[in-house]
Amino acid sequence: MTTLPAGHESETKRLIYSYIVSATLWLLVGTAYGLLAAIKLYWPEALEYSIFSFGRIRPVHTNVVMFGWCSMALMGLALFVVSRTSKIALYRPIIARIGMYAWNATMVLTVITLSLGISRGSQEYREVLCPIMLLYAVGLGCNFYSAYNTVAQRKSAEVYVSNWYILAAFCWLAIIVAIAYLPFYQSGIGNIVIQGYYMHNAVGMWFTPMVIGITYYALPRMLGKPIYSYALGALGFWTAILFYTLIGAHHFIFSPIAWWVQTTAILFSVGMMVPVWSGFGNFFLTARGSWHHVRRSYPLIFLLVGIWGYALASSQGTIEAFRSANIYWHFTNFTVGHSHLAMYGFVTFCIWGAIYGLVPRITGRGPSHGAMAAHFWLAFLGGSLYVIAISIAGILQGMSWVAGESFIASVEAAAPLWLWRAIGGFMMVGSHILFAVNLFSMRPLPEQAPSTSTVAVG
Repeated sequence: MTTLPAGHESETKRLIYSYIVSATLWLLVGTAYGLLAAIKLYWPEALEYSIFSFGRIRPVHTNVVMFGWCSMALMGLALFVVSRTSKIALYRPIIARIGMYAWNATMVLTVITLSLGISRGSQEYREVLCPIMLLYAVGLGCNFYSAYNTVAQRKSAEVYVSNWYILAAFCWLAIIVAIAYLPFYQSGIGNIVIQGYYMHNAVGMWFTPMVIGITYYALPRMLGKPIYSYALGALGFWTAILFYTLIGAHHFIFSPIAWWVQTTAILFSVGMMVPVWSGFGNFFLTARGSWHHVRRSYPLIFLLVGIWGYALASSQGTIEAFRSANIYWHFTNFTVGHSHLAMYGFVTFCIWGAIYGLVPRITGRGPSHGAMAAHFWLAFLGGSLYVIAISIAGILQGMSWVAGESFIASVEAAAPLWLWRAIGGFMMVGSHILFAVNLFSMRPLPEQAPSTSTVAVG
């Protein structure tokens, strides 16, 4: 009989690839909406239909990219990681597949309702109706059931650090979404506080620990060497829980919420540098001495650029939290640049690195070096152009507001940069199409007849 390593079983292989294919579909849909939003800022007359009005397409873009692309891609990778690090087959993969169906149905309903203007109002990232989010919660529960039981029945004595982060991310997302949708926090100042808590922790306590957990497996695996320090991984885990959950209010500096709440958020934003730089340092110290290997490997380049994005976006967020910087930057386009540096420069680049580095090991085939190179440079240059252009636009807006100029003066100052934002967006979407083509080249090989050999793959 053929003995397959954990995570390479036929059913698990198909599940992981299905998750990533679904995620890629939503990446194309979500970023198409994002590109349209960028175009309409510079050319408002484009597609003058109500379903394509800016107020409708932006929440479609943000929710689909966050919960369709990022969440589903990370879930596919996470299910592989928990199986490999636990050294057993994924527990009840059919349950996780039901979770995938629930998430896809959630995204379809999200696009339909938000396009029709049916939402919970101007509550960023939580515009989706409660019944639809309940369906998303069902999917989350299904995936947690498979992941938790896999780790609980592991063959290894210790819980590998990756699984600390991954399982904690499940718990935090359940807590964050439940609090965000509690009916008695949907108005007044309390709603503002919960809004800051939700939109920041959705990134910091769901996407970030999922990415970090996957990287703690993917990076050493691709480098062929152990992680530099297990202790730094534990330090980053516990300090993230300590600091990150209290910094959401820095999105509302100078707002009517209590001054001490704002100050607490600023202080804990500084504290967040501990988990950020411990994780960043741990990953780059792991890569130290292997740069000859990194230069020849685009999966590693994607991953390490994403880790740099983690450090840059987080440090930028800490600086932005200070009142002296916040007065110029917040509520301007600078914040849009910051969020894209985090979700694209960090989360998405790490996802791509992990997919290119791990999926070919699972499916048995992958894209060419040149195809990955084309994807990387188009995404990197397009994303950089986007973030730099929109950040400069935000600085000009903030300076105009602080100077007491009219609002239209700030619009006129930022408008030329919106063209470059759209150009960067075109390049980003082009790179996503290349990624979809590359993913097709990673499709699983046809099943082979059983043999008596033992297969040893990563």
